[in-house]
Amino acid sequence: MHDRNAITIIDTGYVRPGLCAAYLVESAGRAALIDCGTATCAQTVLDAIDAAGVARDTVDWLMVTHVHLDHAGAAGPLIRALPNATLVVHPRGAPHMIDPAKLIAGAKAVYGEAMFERDHAGMLPVAEDRVVIADDGHVVELAGRPLLCIDTPGHALHHYSVWDAATRSWFAGDTFGLSYRELDTANGAFILPTTSPVQFDPEQMHASIDRLLAKSPVSIRVAHYGEVTECARLAADLHAQIDAMVAIARDAHGHADRHARIVDALTRLYTGRAAAHGIEGADARVQEILGGDIEINAQGLGVWLDRQARAG
Repeated sequence: MHDRNAITIIDTGYVRPGLCAAYLVESAGRAALIDCGTATCAQTVLDAIDAAGVARDTVDWLMVTHVHLDHAGAAGPLIRALPNATLVVHPRGAPHMIDPAKLIAGAKAVYGEAMFERDHAGMLPVAEDRVVIADDGHVVELAGRPLLCIDTPGHALHHYSVWDAATRSWFAGDTFGLSYRELDTANGAFILPTTSPVQFDPEQMHASIDRLLAKSPVSIRVAHYGEVTECARLAADLHAQIDAMVAIARDAHGHADRHARIVDALTRLYTGRAAAHGIEGADARVQEILGGDIEINAQGLGVWLDRQARAG
């Protein structure tokens, strides 16, 4: 018997298995998709919706937690393939979904043409009449299952998180960090913040994590990757690491090799925490699983340092 109130995790297939999730939420024969991967993931996501036994014309909502391309890049193609879906996007992100030219240009500048073609080709604009703005407190009605959107900056200024009262759980995008299932141990999930460029703000991130925790959630579903419980422990881990990462960034500021210093110190931070968490071969595992995230986190900390310096 198909569960008409199911939550299905979809592996979007971005870069590697178990890296980037979307979530399909069902209620009384209707559905919402939360996050959707990059444009090149669109067909994978559609196939997963089909495989879940959900008819495409019953998907009423495509909710993107923020407009970073691994969460929202597939929105244009998917809106064309889901005839009744409306895109739900943060007010700061909406212009970039309606006209993604700046997002595309920015991604090409960051990744280069070849990587852009591999991971992001096929981005399309979303018609303005199929876009709904999710201000803080906006409620998406999914066939009697309200999905509450709250503003959760810190990772990005265009980020909201989604509270599902039916399961007392959050869909937190990147606000509640990264937690890859390959790093789970007998001690539970391993977690770290994501400070990717260009809008990391530690005070906002601390406040957003506290706001999620204030609901006493049973679980939190993160985009990278899957559902985590023990939310209070993980929140404490995130708070401690945000402070440690800020200290690392400040310590490196003013050095000619600032980026390399931040990468090295982040690697030591996460490796030490991984070893303490009981992850076998922590040195190698952190490099293997978190190498890309360490580079991106270091870049984001650098952007934050420069913004602090400009602010004086």
